[in-house]
Amino acid sequence: MLKKILKIVGIVLVVLVASLFAIPYFFKDQIKAKISEAINKKVDATVSFADADLSLFKNFPKATITLDQLLIINKAPFEGDTLVSLGELNLNMSIKELFKGKEEAIQIEGITSKNGFINIIFNKDGIGNFDIALKDNKAKDDTKSDPMLLKIQKYQVENFKFQYFDEGSQVRMIIDSLNHEGTGDFNASKLDLDTKSTAKISLDMGKINYMKNVALSLDAVLGIDLDKSKYTFKENKALINQLPLEFDGFIQMVDAGQLYDLKFKTPTSSFKNFLGLIPAVYASSLEGVKTTGDFTVNGFAKGMLTDTTIPKFRIAIASNNGSFQYPNLPKSVQSIVIDTKIVNETGIMNDTYVNLDKLSFKIDQDIFNAKANIKNISTNALVDAALKGTINLANLSKAYPIKLDKPLTGILKADVTTKFDMASVEKSQYQNINNAGTIGVTGFNYADANGKNMAISSALVQFNPSQVHLKQFNAKTGKSDLSVTGVLDNFYGFMFRKQELKGNFNLTSNQLAVDDFMTTSAAPVAVAAENQKTKKAEPLKIPSFLNCTLTAKANTVLYDNLTLKAVSGKMIIKDEKVTLENVKTSIFGGTIGASGAVSTKGKTPVFDMNLNLNQVDIQQSFTQLDMLKKIAPIAGIVNGKINTTIKLNGNLDATEMTPDLKTLSGDLVGQLLSTTLNANSSTMLKALSSNLKFIDLNKVNLNDIKAALTFKDGKVNVKPFDIKYQDIKAVVGGTHGFDQSMDYNIKFNVPAKYLGKEANAYISKMSPSDAAKFDNIPVTALMTGTFSNPKISSDMKTVLTNLTMQLAKQQSDKLVKKGTSELDKLLNKNKSTTADTTKTNAQKEDIKKKAGDLLNSLFKKK
Repeated sequence: MLKKILKIVGIVLVVLVASLFAIPYFFKDQIKAKISEAINKKVDATVSFADADLSLFKNFPKATITLDQLLIINKAPFEGDTLVSLGELNLNMSIKELFKGKEEAIQIEGITSKNGFINIIFNKDGIGNFDIALKDNKAKDDTKSDPMLLKIQKYQVENFKFQYFDEGSQVRMIIDSLNHEGTGDFNASKLDLDTKSTAKISLDMGKINYMKNVALSLDAVLGIDLDKSKYTFKENKALINQLPLEFDGFIQMVDAGQLYDLKFKTPTSSFKNFLGLIPAVYASSLEGVKTTGDFTVNGFAKGMLTDTTIPKFRIAIASNNGSFQYPNLPKSVQSIVIDTKIVNETGIMNDTYVNLDKLSFKIDQDIFNAKANIKNISTNALVDAALKGTINLANLSKAYPIKLDKPLTGILKADVTTKFDMASVEKSQYQNINNAGTIGVTGFNYADANGKNMAISSALVQFNPSQVHLKQFNAKTGKSDLSVTGVLDNFYGFMFRKQELKGNFNLTSNQLAVDDFMTTSAAPVAVAAENQKTKKAEPLKIPSFLNCTLTAKANTVLYDNLTLKAVSGKMIIKDEKVTLENVKTSIFGGTIGASGAVSTKGKTPVFDMNLNLNQVDIQQSFTQLDMLKKIAPIAGIVNGKINTTIKLNGNLDATEMTPDLKTLSGDLVGQLLSTTLNANSSTMLKALSSNLKFIDLNKVNLNDIKAALTFKDGKVNVKPFDIKYQDIKAVVGGTHGFDQSMDYNIKFNVPAKYLGKEANAYISKMSPSDAAKFDNIPVTALMTGTFSNPKISSDMKTVLTNLTMQLAKQQSDKLVKKGTSELDKLLNKNKSTTADTTKTNAQKEDIKKKAGDLLNSLFKKK
């Protein structure tokens, strides 16, 4: 009996579990239909989701509907803008809700979502993109019930990003990494909502950044009155970075806008509060830190937030005679005084002002003071500030746990005052800017993570009303030394309005090693290899904000394996492009001049250069520079110098900024100076010499030969040019590839005397006028294969055969003609006798025999 009961129970359990798996499939289509109906009935936007799923296990005993990739896209006037994007949206409800009829509303008890993005935009007309609710339509049947009703008990969002942008005021706020949850009974008109929130906030007004990734957290119980739309802070604890704050008061939604009546303050006055305000990336643990003095933040916000007004508010930050010292650090920061107020007394945004009346601190005997006032912040901010003091940089890491691989050294001295308005900065109206003073650094030393050390012996910046002068900058790093002076024209425009950084600089150096200014990865090989699998190297880009000119002179520049002497020229940086003008250097026994440009503005960086090589050693330049080696590989076996102009352009490798030879195109025109061929060092010339016995390539003089070639798509076309060896003339032309393949021909005009002993024997018997007819015998040589594995062919065999036949025929014709002439003389004599006739016949037979013997002798030889 027991076995039967257990068997029945087991069967029931299996059926129940199977049902839990099967039920979602029966209700899935019905749920998707109700969700689509609920959304489309409420909003005027394009709404879509990838899929809808139903689970009875996710939040058992509740049922959970999951929407994947929910998107809400705006219609006009924000056509195509994303309003909401949710990676996942979960709706929790009682299982019994699944069994309601098609006309019955489903009640939602909980909402959770992950990986969301909410994008709120106000255009210049003050219209918000979030106003997508369909307007009431009297023609509609209001008696029809909603397909879904909210009966929320709990909600949660995870990893959300909220973005707010007002095109009119240019205010942008981003709340990133937002995690928030709340628990409360929304069925009641009055409830206490228990919330937990963490986020990072950034705020920009115009082109000025006020906050960047400031960490916020808030645990609060909010008293909510749904009838009055009133939210009251009850128990709460907030952190800005690590600064604790407490709030008291309420926010209420009214017809005119939002009503604020809030107060806030730090719960204690300990100076640790100030250290907690420092962003976490720069801060360290506050445990064990000794402090004296106080630090407080308090304030209020009271009034209406509408389209034209903001609440009146006051934020006061104060410290008096504060100090702190971290454990295990030898120095302390003392005599800290802070007196800062951010105030609005009218409710008009532009009347907000910031007064940093005093900021002062001391490390050992070094005292630093600062003050600043900012007014008129939303239209044309007015800034009045001053800095004065001395800081021993070595003491910074001894007094505060700065995360540096190597400690800083050096003395910073500042005495600067500035007064300006943002409109003048933006319009470059320097007459309205009043700057004065200097900032200087001496004995600065810093070593980066790769061990590269930068030592600045002295640097001095002087502030004038219209410009910032770099009066002095002397530094050494690695094998390099440099001295820089110059002028910045719009320093404040760059700092506050993100304008171009305009300037002119002069650089001098005894020696510059390019490697000293290249960045390398300090990651271990294994880590670097792993990173390469997942991430491509970042392409090098010329900064878009630079608009500068640099005039440089260096006695020596070390680049790769090259040593350049007496380098000078001008470099113009603008619009993500570097333009070189009148660049000169001594190298390879001569000089090289360069002009051109490199641009990284497009997807692929490009370059366009003109080079002028003067009296340059051919072997050094065309073997040490890979690009020239590809263009003219034969030049490596030429001894002597060259004058040449090279025009070339193409793409650059995006990470190493080296030419992509597959895209290289251009032309080269050159003149050889006092040059000869080193045939013994070339496989190709050895093979050519063995095929053409009449020429000794080692004795060929290439002096003053002019050559022209063009190159494109990895192919080089050499325009035919003339060379001469003794009384032999030749024309050389053809093509080769950057892959070292070649297809060349040489057309010779060779005197017959160089073509063999037999030819010389016949020519020696000729008269000068007859021999001259054989001074230009055409011979053609073809060179294919590669430079290292050449294939040489010529028409020498055919030429020699034809030449021999021509010489033999000429000799035969000459002898026959001579014999015929003598015979005619005999026949024309009047005194003929039989004996004479017999003698004449004998002479004719003798002439024929000699001619035949001559021809036989010739054709038995080559």
